[in-house]
Amino acid sequence: MKQIKIVGVPEHFNLPWHLAIEESAFEDRGIQLLWEDVPEGTGRMAKLLENGDTDMAIILTEGIVKSISQGNPTKIVQEYVSSPLLWGIHVAANSNRTSIADLEKDKVAISRMGSGSHLMSYVHAQSQGWDTQSLEFEIINNLDGAVDSLVNGSGTYFMWEHFTTKPLVNQGIFKRLGDCPTPWPCFVIAANAAFLSKNKNVVQHILEIINIYTSEFKRIPSIDRTLSNRYGQKLEDIREWLSKTTWGQTQLNSETLERVQQQLKDLDLIQDIKPNEHFLHS
Repeated sequence: MKQIKIVGVPEHFNLPWHLAIEESAFEDRGIQLLWEDVPEGTGRMAKLLENGDTDMAIILTEGIVKSISQGNPTKIVQEYVSSPLLWGIHVAANSNRTSIADLEKDKVAISRMGSGSHLMSYVHAQSQGWDTQSLEFEIINNLDGAVDSLVNGSGTYFMWEHFTTKPLVNQGIFKRLGDCPTPWPCFVIAANAAFLSKNKNVVQHILEIINIYTSEFKRIPSIDRTLSNRYGQKLEDIREWLSKTTWGQTQLNSETLERVQQQLKDLDLIQDIKPNEHFLHS
């Protein structure tokens, strides 16, 4: 049995992986897939890939593109979620701020530098016509850290996936002022390059299995109820999320990669545009 380490966020997007593991789909191919939840998100997962502490990751597209551009020896092997991620923009429920415009001079709570919450704050600021060079950040590590920060009066705002934070909005802990969708497919599957060079066939088996699960995911009987129960979400919220979400089963296309790079460069988050083969496994 070949042991493979893989990491991802503990969110509803990754249920296909858990179902495949629980049903021994990978073991049927001689693969023991060792899953680890990483609530700190993309910034930490990129570092785990870079250090060889994980073999693979389900990771935000913009985060891993930035990390690879800056020297992370990792390759994107495939899209995972091909629809955009809807980033909710949150403040404390008792905040007197009532619109996105009220946030222009405020500090941003982020999980860590290089995370999706960090990079998307630039994308959002640019879309609002704000000065992206003046953004300031407070590192809060994970969603629990964001709750502590906002509830205890930090005055920051916080960007995180809309449906993951919906229970906190419903409970009156966060107030959502708006949303900012990613202008590209949101999640990719990435692999450490050294691991990948020695295990191409194993990775191909993993992709074949997960692609079966994602292509059939929405047709699983009562999958909306399963998601609602496992992730503590209201059924109507899960149904709305499912209606907006599509999974990909092919490699990230060159035009999308170039668009991500160009936006990161325009925001001074990477220095130059690199050829597609620098990022993509073929």
